[in-house]
Amino acid sequence: MTDAAVTTDTDLTGTGADASVLPLSGLQYTISHGDYSATIASIGASLRRFTWQGRDLVVPFDVDEVRPGYRGAVLAPWPNRVVDGSYTFDGVAYQLPLTEPSRSHALHGLVCWADWSLEARTTDAVTLRTTIVPSDGYPHRVTVGVTYRLDDDGLTSRVTADNLGATTAPYGTGPHPYLVAGPGSVDDWTLQFPADSYLTVTPERLSPVAVASVDSTPEFDFRAPRLIGDTFIDHAFTAIARDADGEASVTVTSPVGTGVRMSFGAELPWLQVHTADRPAPEPSRIGLAVEPMTCPPDAFSTGEDLVRLAPGASHSASWTIAATEA
Repeated sequence: MTDAAVTTDTDLTGTGADASVLPLSGLQYTISHGDYSATIASIGASLRRFTWQGRDLVVPFDVDEVRPGYRGAVLAPWPNRVVDGSYTFDGVAYQLPLTEPSRSHALHGLVCWADWSLEARTTDAVTLRTTIVPSDGYPHRVTVGVTYRLDDDGLTSRVTADNLGATTAPYGTGPHPYLVAGPGSVDDWTLQFPADSYLTVTPERLSPVAVASVDSTPEFDFRAPRLIGDTFIDHAFTAIARDADGEASVTVTSPVGTGVRMSFGAELPWLQVHTADRPAPEPSRIGLAVEPMTCPPDAFSTGEDLVRLAPGASHSASWTIAATEA
């Protein structure tokens, strides 16, 4: 089933829809504002497509396709990894399912493959929601909602978690878009983001080791705009410079001057950047993963910047993606 064939993608929202005819990526919600258009798929509340004047700003995927990896998904109640899937919280040890078996980690939370339900919708905004139910590895009931909203400034996503249980829950969140600057691939694009430090990792498993200054590793210093070239990046960055409102931005620009910018607030002190390297014959380096995060990799184990979501408490984080032009 191709995108063109699904002319009723925004109509597949009824609770009585026949699941046998639904696209593999789930129900589809298209919103628009001016020159912007975005389509969100219900599986993972994933940003399936986002364009400005018809130009892709993220790597899209087909409507009747199982979402490739985590492309465009919402990540919660943790982003990135929990090493070995094991952690201790408030003196109790837990074991999560290993969803990254090649590295033996629990990857990207519990909601990225959930089928989120529609909560509200207008022509330029949509809100989806899902509930994390208690399990052996995460014995908490937390609802997670995301609102995608378009305006003149681009697409703003706001994720809010509410703890419905009686115990404090460990929590973190972030998105997983692959930004597209324009023609070419990651190698051809210029990247800028104001991070002074990055998290070193083990080469095979990408397990966190220690925070280091980008001054000691110039290939990870993008405080001034610089061509990515053949640099491999799959690291978390921190010590991020921000404006007076607490916002920071990542900008990716193509050789012809088209680009995309992602901005995020102070509630997201970490930033994962990945050049999307893939083994042949998979398409490689076709977009730059830019993932602002509330906590670093393995925060369930280390506790660093981990949100302690008390019973009845809420937590929100937001980010905005917009087109740029030279």
